Amino acid sequence: MKELYHKLQGMRFIDPHIHMTSRTTDDYERMALLGVKAIIEPAFWLGQPRTSVGSFRDYFNSLVGWERFRASQFGIKHYCTIGLNAKEANDEALAEQVMEILPRYLQKEGVVGVGEIGFDDQTAQEEKYFRLQLELAKKYQLPVQIHTPHRDKKRGTLRSMEICLEHGLDPGMVIIDHNNEETIEKVLDLGFWVAFTIYPRTKMGNERMVKLVETYGADRIIVDSSADWGVSDPLAVPKTAYMMLEKGIPMAQIEAVTYKNALLAYGQSGQFEEADWLQSQPIDKAELYGGNGVLRGQNPQEELNKNIIE
Repeated sequence: MKELYHKLQGMRFIDPHIHMTSRTTDDYERMALLGVKAIIEPAFWLGQPRTSVGSFRDYFNSLVGWERFRASQFGIKHYCTIGLNAKEANDEALAEQVMEILPRYLQKEGVVGVGEIGFDDQTAQEEKYFRLQLELAKKYQLPVQIHTPHRDKKRGTLRSMEICLEHGLDPGMVIIDHNNEETIEKVLDLGFWVAFTIYPRTKMGNERMVKLVETYGADRIIVDSSADWGVSDPLAVPKTAYMMLEKGIPMAQIEAVTYKNALLAYGQSGQFEEADWLQSQPIDKAELYGGNGVLRGQNPQEELNKNIIE
């Protein structure tokens, strides 16, 4: 951590796919110390099926409310994407109710896209609600964040892009996530944004990501962590930047894949602007949100805990 901290001084990062609802304030503190300025939290599956629309409503409210506040207490600007995830789209009765409430959330402050949506088991139900949500994205002129399936990924990725094109979406408004070596060329060829989730031991590792940037350059490529309730790393973006520095990747390319490309892609929402975090106000950790704060009875610290880098 100490070496990362000193090596990355002066660099800024965006993690455009991270599930901070599942993380702790320690993660926010470490991310801030390593230069993470803004994050996007996609609505996703919580690990077990939800059984009522009320649980979706409460979850969406937390993404546009409490979690934005919690991030701000560590100097990080929080945004989100809202959508019905593919896994829970297979519960048709519940999915219909979720679709009814989505429009009100897609119009809220800080919502920068529809997502993460797409395929899991690649069922007819998943495709039905994928298509309906693409139409919502068009209606509200929002970028789309697509979850590509963990199984039979290539077929699911190709089908996702085909459906987007069938609905008349501009590929430049669509971020295809969870890519790997098998999918990158086709996604780039079709003009979509290509995002990679960096996991410690699966999907896409830091070293593999470096090799892809060496091979394909930085155009339309985005690095994120997708850190959640499983084995994952909320520092994946700065760690990948560090490895790219060590491997001699040009700074312009590192900045593109860990900061600028996410800004370009999600900036199309009209709600994701660099000035939002560059002109941020001083942090008051004693501040409350709905009567709650992050201190849990502790005294406010004057600075972030620098001991964390030792």
